[in-house]
Amino acid sequence: MSEIVAVFGSSAPAPDSAAYLEARRLGQLLAEAGLTVATGGYGGTMAAVSQGAAEAGGHVIGVTANYIERYRPTPPNEWVAEEIRFDSQRDRLLHLVMNNDAMIALPGGIGTLSEVALAWSLLQTGELAARPLVLLGPVWRETIRTFAQAETIRPRDLDLLYLATSSETAVAYVKQSLVARPA
Repeated sequence: MSEIVAVFGSSAPAPDSAAYLEARRLGQLLAEAGLTVATGGYGGTMAAVSQGAAEAGGHVIGVTANYIERYRPTPPNEWVAEEIRFDSQRDRLLHLVMNNDAMIALPGGIGTLSEVALAWSLLQTGELAARPLVLLGPVWRETIRTFAQAETIRPRDLDLLYLATSSETAVAYVKQSLVARPA
Protein backbone atom coordinates (compact mmCIF):
# COMPACT_ATOMS: atom_id res chain seq x y z
CA MET A 1 0.00 0.00 0.00
CA SER A 2 1.16 3.53 -0.69
CA GLU A 3 1.87 6.10 1.98
CA ILE A 4 -1.21 7.22 3.91
CA VAL A 5 -2.31 10.81 4.27
CA ALA A 6 -4.91 11.36 6.99
CA VAL A 7 -7.24 14.21 6.16
CA PHE A 8 -9.20 15.83 8.98
CA GLY A 9 -12.35 17.78 8.15
CA SER A 10 -15.94 18.68 8.88
CA SER A 11 -19.09 16.65 8.36
CA ALA A 12 -21.10 19.81 7.68
CA PRO A 13 -20.27 21.09 4.15
CA ALA A 14 -22.81 20.25 1.45
CA PRO A 15 -21.75 18.84 -1.94
CA ASP A 16 -22.31 22.17 -3.73
CA SER A 17 -20.28 24.25 -1.23
CA ALA A 18 -16.85 25.77 -1.86
CA ALA A 19 -15.45 23.77 1.09
CA TYR A 20 -16.68 20.50 -0.44
CA LEU A 21 -15.24 21.32 -3.85
CA GLU A 22 -11.85 22.25 -2.38
CA ALA A 23 -11.79 19.02 -0.36
CA ARG A 24 -12.73 16.98 -3.43
CA ARG A 25 -9.85 18.60 -5.31
CA LEU A 26 -7.53 17.73 -2.43
CA GLY A 27 -8.55 14.07 -2.59
CA GLN A 28 -8.02 14.03 -6.35
CA LEU A 29 -4.52 15.53 -6.04
CA LEU A 30 -3.54 13.10 -3.28
CA ALA A 31 -4.64 10.11 -5.36
CA GLU A 32 -2.88 11.45 -8.45
CA ALA A 33 0.28 11.68 -6.34
CA GLY A 34 -0.07 7.97 -5.57
CA LEU A 35 -1.04 8.49 -1.94
CA THR A 36 -3.69 6.61 0.02
CA VAL A 37 -6.30 8.80 1.72
CA ALA A 38 -7.65 8.14 5.22
CA THR A 39 -10.55 10.20 6.55
CA GLY A 40 -13.11 9.97 9.31
CA GLY A 41 -15.25 8.19 6.75
CA TYR A 42 -18.48 10.13 6.97
CA GLY A 43 -20.03 13.14 5.16
CA GLY A 44 -19.03 16.71 4.43
CA THR A 45 -15.40 17.26 3.55
CA MET A 46 -14.60 13.69 4.63
CA ALA A 47 -16.86 12.49 1.81
CA ALA A 48 -15.47 15.11 -0.58
CA VAL A 49 -11.86 14.03 -0.07
CA SER A 50 -12.94 10.39 -0.39
CA GLN A 51 -14.88 11.13 -3.58
CA GLY A 52 -12.02 13.04 -5.19
CA ALA A 53 -9.51 10.30 -4.35
CA ALA A 54 -11.80 7.48 -5.51
CA GLU A 55 -12.64 9.23 -8.79
CA ALA A 56 -8.90 9.63 -9.45
CA GLY A 57 -8.31 5.92 -8.86
CA GLY A 58 -6.95 6.23 -5.32
CA HIS A 59 -7.49 4.02 -2.31
CA VAL A 60 -9.77 5.45 0.41
CA ILE A 61 -9.74 4.34 4.03
CA GLY A 62 -12.63 5.41 6.25
CA VAL A 63 -12.02 5.31 9.99
CA THR A 64 -15.41 5.04 11.64
CA ALA A 65 -16.83 4.53 15.12
CA ASN A 66 -19.92 2.88 16.53
CA TYR A 67 -20.25 5.72 19.04
CA ILE A 68 -20.50 8.35 16.29
CA GLU A 69 -23.22 6.38 14.56
CA ARG A 70 -25.19 6.23 17.81
CA TYR A 71 -24.65 9.98 18.31
CA ARG A 72 -25.40 10.90 14.69
CA PRO A 73 -26.91 7.98 12.74
CA THR A 74 -25.12 8.00 9.39
CA PRO A 75 -23.26 5.31 7.48
CA PRO A 76 -19.74 5.65 6.03
CA ASN A 77 -19.64 7.55 2.76
CA GLU A 78 -19.97 5.59 -0.48
CA TRP A 79 -16.35 6.19 -1.58
CA VAL A 80 -14.77 4.34 1.35
CA ALA A 81 -13.03 1.25 -0.06
CA GLU A 82 -11.61 0.04 3.26
CA GLU A 83 -13.34 0.64 6.57
CA ILE A 84 -11.51 0.53 9.88
CA ARG A 85 -14.14 0.55 12.63
CA PHE A 86 -13.74 1.29 16.32
CA ASP A 87 -16.27 1.31 19.11
CA SER A 88 -15.25 4.68 20.58
CA GLN A 89 -14.57 8.12 19.16
CA ARG A 90 -11.36 8.17 21.25
CA ASP A 91 -9.94 5.07 19.53
CA ARG A 92 -10.98 6.42 16.12
CA LEU A 93 -9.24 9.72 16.85
CA LEU A 94 -6.05 8.01 17.99
CA HIS A 95 -5.99 5.79 14.92
CA LEU A 96 -6.42 8.71 12.51
CA VAL A 97 -3.67 10.71 14.20
CA MET A 98 -1.19 7.88 14.76
CA ASN A 99 -1.50 5.72 11.62
CA ASN A 100 -0.39 7.88 8.74
CA ASP A 101 2.64 9.26 6.96
CA ALA A 102 1.26 12.81 6.78
CA MET A 103 -1.78 14.78 7.93
CA ILE A 104 -3.79 17.56 6.32
CA ALA A 105 -6.45 19.46 8.23
CA LEU A 106 -9.27 21.20 6.42
CA PRO A 107 -11.44 23.73 8.25
CA GLY A 108 -13.76 21.94 10.64
CA GLY A 109 -15.42 21.88 14.00
CA ILE A 110 -14.55 20.56 17.44
CA GLY A 111 -13.58 17.11 16.14
CA THR A 112 -11.17 18.58 13.60
CA LEU A 113 -9.70 20.89 16.22
CA SER A 114 -9.23 17.84 18.48
CA GLU A 115 -7.38 15.97 15.74
CA VAL A 116 -5.07 18.90 15.04
CA ALA A 117 -4.38 19.57 18.72
CA LEU A 118 -3.62 15.93 19.46
CA ALA A 119 -1.39 15.54 16.40
CA TRP A 120 0.49 18.77 17.18
CA SER A 121 0.99 17.76 20.82
CA LEU A 122 2.26 14.28 19.92
CA LEU A 123 4.63 15.73 17.32
CA GLN A 124 5.87 18.28 19.86
CA THR A 125 6.71 15.64 22.46
CA GLY A 126 8.12 13.17 19.93
CA GLU A 127 5.54 10.51 20.77
CA LEU A 128 4.57 10.73 17.10
CA ALA A 129 7.50 10.45 14.68
CA ALA A 130 8.14 13.57 12.62
CA ARG A 131 5.78 13.93 9.68
CA PRO A 132 3.93 16.72 7.88
CA LEU A 133 1.01 18.37 9.65
CA VAL A 134 -0.55 20.67 7.08
CA LEU A 135 -3.28 23.14 7.96
CA LEU A 136 -5.21 24.15 4.85
CA GLY A 137 -7.10 27.41 4.63
CA PRO A 138 -7.28 30.86 6.18
CA VAL A 139 -9.16 29.74 9.30
CA TRP A 140 -6.06 27.85 10.46
CA ARG A 141 -3.78 30.83 9.80
CA GLU A 142 -5.92 32.94 12.14
CA THR A 143 -6.18 30.15 14.73
CA ILE A 144 -2.42 29.60 14.81
CA ARG A 145 -1.76 33.35 14.87
CA THR A 146 -3.82 33.51 18.06
CA PHE A 147 -1.89 30.62 19.63
CA ALA A 148 1.45 32.08 18.53
CA GLN A 149 0.79 35.25 20.54
CA ALA A 150 1.01 33.27 23.76
CA GLU A 151 4.39 33.07 25.44
CA THR A 152 3.85 29.34 25.90
CA ILE A 153 4.14 28.43 22.19
CA ARG A 154 7.78 28.20 21.12
CA PRO A 155 8.90 28.96 17.57
CA ARG A 156 10.09 25.36 17.14
CA ASP A 157 6.56 24.18 17.99
CA LEU A 158 5.16 26.43 15.27
CA ASP A 159 7.69 24.89 12.88
CA LEU A 160 5.84 21.57 13.25
CA LEU A 161 2.98 23.07 11.20
CA TYR A 162 2.75 24.01 7.55
CA LEU A 163 0.07 26.54 6.64
CA ALA A 164 -1.13 25.86 3.10
CA THR A 165 -3.17 28.25 1.01
CA SER A 166 -4.53 25.71 -1.51
CA SER A 167 -4.91 21.99 -2.12
CA GLU A 168 -2.06 22.25 -4.61
CA THR A 169 0.37 23.75 -2.08
CA ALA A 170 -0.72 21.26 0.59
CA VAL A 171 -0.10 18.24 -1.63
CA ALA A 172 3.17 19.65 -2.99
CA TYR A 173 4.44 20.12 0.57
CA VAL A 174 3.40 16.58 1.59
CA LYS A 175 5.08 15.05 -1.49
CA GLN A 176 8.28 17.05 -0.91
CA SER A 177 8.35 16.10 2.78
CA LEU A 178 7.77 12.40 2.14
CA VAL A 179 10.55 12.26 -0.45
CA ALA A 180 12.97 14.16 1.83
CA ARG A 181 12.38 12.16 5.01
CA PRO A 182 15.08 9.83 6.25
CA ALA A 183 14.66 6.14 5.50
